[in-house]
Amino acid sequence: MKELVAVFFKGVAMGAANVIPGVSGGTIALITGIFERLIDAIKSFNFTALRLLLKADFKGFAKHTDLLFLLALFLGVAVSILSFARIFDFLFKHYPVYIWSFFFGLILASVFFVGKTVSRWSWDVIFVFIIGFATAMTITFLNPATQNESLIYLIVCGIIAACSMILPGLSGSFVLILLGNYQLVMIDSINQLRFDILIPIVFGALVGLLGFSYLLSWVFKKYRNQTIAILTGFIFGSLGIIWPWKEMIIQQFGDKEKVVGYNWLLPELNLQFLLAIVIMLFGVLSIWFMEHMAEQKDK
Repeated sequence: MKELVAVFFKGVAMGAANVIPGVSGGTIALITGIFERLIDAIKSFNFTALRLLLKADFKGFAKHTDLLFLLALFLGVAVSILSFARIFDFLFKHYPVYIWSFFFGLILASVFFVGKTVSRWSWDVIFVFIIGFATAMTITFLNPATQNESLIYLIVCGIIAACSMILPGLSGSFVLILLGNYQLVMIDSINQLRFDILIPIVFGALVGLLGFSYLLSWVFKKYRNQTIAILTGFIFGSLGIIWPWKEMIIQQFGDKEKVVGYNWLLPELNLQFLLAIVIMLFGVLSIWFMEHMAEQKDK
């Protein structure tokens, strides 16, 4: 029971990360030590699981799929997303520099703690790290699409966002920004309980999770150091997305406004800057604390 409670709170952390543009739930899974278990559990929903279910062998089904772990984790994710959607909506509107500073600290610490799990930094590992970094930086400067509520597009958004949500370093929420549907999916549909939006997104997410988990599990097991290196590069490259001091570039498209990019600024040396640094350090310490707790559990 104690382990399931710990898994629930890791799910809460993952859910909060998935709401934040630029922060990856997969990163939280990786640094809290549940990434491989999560991928293995998701991909266990196969023909063996279906056969056990049809035989009404619920105990065998639960064991095969690590069901209690998944239920505790995704309950935490769901509770977190429903709670933090409103909180982040308020914070982004009224305290953007402070909330981005906290996220910046989280990601900065994640680069170190994820990167240190690479057992050997060979030339090929360094190369894929650079590839991951360059890819994330390129994504940072892409222009977002326009909001689209069509059924097929929402399913595609769910598939792509779910894949990026479990991929450390690549933010599902930021992918939704690029697809033009972040406000619609992560804020409006949750706060207004718009099931016409949520149902196709969830369906797409389930399809994406099941399909992508097989590929990610195989790559992670066969090329572990290279995989962690490219993911660390993704995380490092995503720092540009969440730099606290930036201005949105907004263009009008008919009756809709769209964020088409950012102007990155240097901070002024004032009280806001000092508070932002303190909050950033708190973000770093939060990751250190989670890493420390994970190490204590391993011992």
